[in-house]
Amino acid sequence: MATADERDRGIHIGEVHGAFAIGDHNTVTHNENTPGRPGTDPAHEELLAAVRQLREDLARVIETPQVTLLTAELADAQEEIETTGRTAPGRLDRLRTALADAGAVTGMLASGAAVGQAVAALLGG
Repeated sequence: MATADERDRGIHIGEVHGAFAIGDHNTVTHNENTPGRPGTDPAHEELLAAVRQLREDLARVIETPQVTLLTAELADAQEEIETTGRTAPGRLDRLRTALADAGAVTGMLASGAAVGQAVAALLGG
């Protein structure tokens, strides 16, 4: 039988991140969200992908005040989703307005339509 001192010399695990297994015949399944982003629902994931694509597309168009404003709103929305996993309703309203104001440019871009549809879905119409 081990003494208290002998037992204290065993394995000590202070802090664990991720998945691990100890012993034989273990199965480990590890599901982890993107670092810094809490569980993001599919609708916000769709919006995030569309926002990223539209930002890339807008980098290739002629800069106008409306495009500048839209680019800023897209950057803010992207940061908010990446940080919190969602967007606040006020952000979605501003994004919808900026999309409409830059409609002459975004109307020609499939990515602009995708962002508009994702915003409409999140706002319920």
